[in-house]
Amino acid sequence: MKHIDLTSHVTGTSQYVDDIPLAEGTLHAAVFGSPVAHGRLNQLQLAKALAYPGVAAILTSTDVPGDNQIGGIIPDEPLLAESDLHFMGQPIALVLADSDFAAREARSLIEVAIEELEPVVRPREAYAKGLIIGRERTFSMGDPDSAFAAAAHVFEGCGSCGGQEHLYIETQGAYAFPTESGHLRIVSSTQGPTAVQRTVARVLGIPMHNIEVDVRRLGGGFGGKEDQATPWAVMAALAAQVLNRPIKLVLHRLDDMAMTGKRHPYEFDYRIGLDDAFKIVAYDVQFYQDAGAAADLSPAVLERTLFHFTNTYFVPHARARAASCRTNVTPHTAFRGFGGPQGMFAIECAIAHAADELGVTPKTIQAANLLAEGDTFPYGQVAEHARAKACWAALAEHAKLQELEASVRSYNQDHVLSKRGIALMPICFGISFTKTHMNQAGALVHVYQDGSVSISTGAVEMGQGVSTKMVQVAAREFGIPASSVRIETTNTTRVANTSPSAASASADLNGKALQRACAKVAGRMMDVAASILKCERSLLRTQGNCVLRDNQPTGLNFHDLASACYLQRVNLSAFSHYATPGVHFDANQEQGHPFAYHVYGCAAVMATVDGLRGTYEFDLVYIAHDFGSSINPDVDLGQAEGGLVQGLGWMTCEELYYDDRGRLRSNALSTYKVPDVYAAPKEIIVDFLDLPGSPAAIYQSKAIGEPPLMYGIGGFFAIREALKAFGAYLPFVAPVTHERVLMAVAQKVPFGKHAGACE
Repeated sequence: MKHIDLTSHVTGTSQYVDDIPLAEGTLHAAVFGSPVAHGRLNQLQLAKALAYPGVAAILTSTDVPGDNQIGGIIPDEPLLAESDLHFMGQPIALVLADSDFAAREARSLIEVAIEELEPVVRPREAYAKGLIIGRERTFSMGDPDSAFAAAAHVFEGCGSCGGQEHLYIETQGAYAFPTESGHLRIVSSTQGPTAVQRTVARVLGIPMHNIEVDVRRLGGGFGGKEDQATPWAVMAALAAQVLNRPIKLVLHRLDDMAMTGKRHPYEFDYRIGLDDAFKIVAYDVQFYQDAGAAADLSPAVLERTLFHFTNTYFVPHARARAASCRTNVTPHTAFRGFGGPQGMFAIECAIAHAADELGVTPKTIQAANLLAEGDTFPYGQVAEHARAKACWAALAEHAKLQELEASVRSYNQDHVLSKRGIALMPICFGISFTKTHMNQAGALVHVYQDGSVSISTGAVEMGQGVSTKMVQVAAREFGIPASSVRIETTNTTRVANTSPSAASASADLNGKALQRACAKVAGRMMDVAASILKCERSLLRTQGNCVLRDNQPTGLNFHDLASACYLQRVNLSAFSHYATPGVHFDANQEQGHPFAYHVYGCAAVMATVDGLRGTYEFDLVYIAHDFGSSINPDVDLGQAEGGLVQGLGWMTCEELYYDDRGRLRSNALSTYKVPDVYAAPKEIIVDFLDLPGSPAAIYQSKAIGEPPLMYGIGGFFAIREALKAFGAYLPFVAPVTHERVLMAVAQKVPFGKHAGACE
């Protein structure tokens, strides 16, 4: 089955927020943000801006009728700044005008008097000053201190991994419409419609039932629209309520990059202990998360880092400590992997360091420590249906790993100015929201009297194919063609109290809710069919739009059955709810069973480095992935390939840079580089492993959104291996840009002397 939006995407008829025809009386909004990263707002002069032709109003914090607060986990972020300014671009005022041009021009006329204060832009500096958001967290298992004392080999070092701009094709945006009786309808580019609804209610001081949030699709999200789509929708809603006119707010690309949060940069210190058989007997790591100026989702992202700090390895004595450090940059937020990649990168650095010192390949240590059935994760969950070793073995066999390694050695012997490296990246990623209450979803189904079907769920389509999968679920449950099923927009009035489309859990949660709702209606319809055909219901099922008895056609089709049900006054609608069973986690004890299941896989990444220029290419990425029983291999393949390349971008060319004044310098596509078709690997092979799925997954089709991104971490270490062939040392600092590669080749710091040292 093809992606249901394929034709509309290709023909340009898919509708996004900015494509909605303008309603009469619409005003356009432009956001005026702080020109400094840290300061106190002493005076705001709006007269010149208000006098600009076409300007209807300028709203500030004094115009907020309810609580001027959008912080979710921790209420520490005002919608519009009042006096204290904490990051450059922090919203201060909202300009409303009859055109986008007028709003932006008027914005440039706003004058401010600010007492500028010294900003903090590095997480270690923030940590040293006690600027911590929430509480420091520690996950531990066994007795790491005693294990280190008894270890044959102990190594320690530090490293860092940078942030990442989401760079969704559709920028943040919302369109708010006031309707009768104080009701608001908001079309928002958000992964979390209920979060928008809840926050609008809080800021405007009205009940949630007076707010309808509607989402057709997003032009990309990657986590950047889970929480950070909310403020723009709230601003549009605020203006719509105050002025009683439709308000359109769509950020320009430069504003989006300057005002929105990114993937969290991390710094870390590690210590790793091994025995003579290369078993990791102890591992200790301290994470310094750059949270930015407000909590946003940082505490939850930090928690996910701790859940994945041992990646796919069993470490009997392990400890991880982590803190969200408050800095004066944009509040950072969810990004594909949600903190897991940062935790995985740290342990891969520790393994690479140990391999350097012991004179073995990282692969030797990786293979010796893979998770096995019954091993325990540091958070107390036992590994069930562990696939780490199976994925590793499948990769070695199917990718002909020994031949690849031999070809790399041969290449390096024959070439002086360029060298190749190969690295393996095994992964293990837990599937569920780690906040237990978020693991729930609802679905609404209508079967019309002509046999056509309408479905509504809480899942948001953002290019990942979840709408296609929902249509497949309904078609499969009713035994009808997918063309007979229409999926409606994601709407808080039809399906309330939704969880955001995130954590790779949307297909499972919403699919299982939909499956239950379809089963309710199908059961009623089969009762009617049994009475018409005068047979036992257990003998009947639908397939190919036909009702079958003992797998033989009865002459009764789904259309006629639906009509008969209507005439007999049978309810052809159903709502159902699903909550993932068995998941729980005690954050006080840092123990529990937070994940419904885990996804496993392994990738081999091969890179060639040009020693003269510092450039590199990825020649091959071979992935052996645990898809389970994929419901849609085409969609899942696209997610695997896209996640891989996005992960490679994070590790290589995507350098997020703030200067010492907190100003984002990589603030445009001329200064922030994402992988294009030429930067992508020359060959990507994705192997769908024949491994059983999980009953917790819809039709045992395992989640696919986030896990493949972590394969991109292998790109860093493939480049590092190539540099080792030059006799050059690459510190554990990502991204490994062309400049860093060139400097590494030029300096040729010997391995072993400074292994694990920070840049």
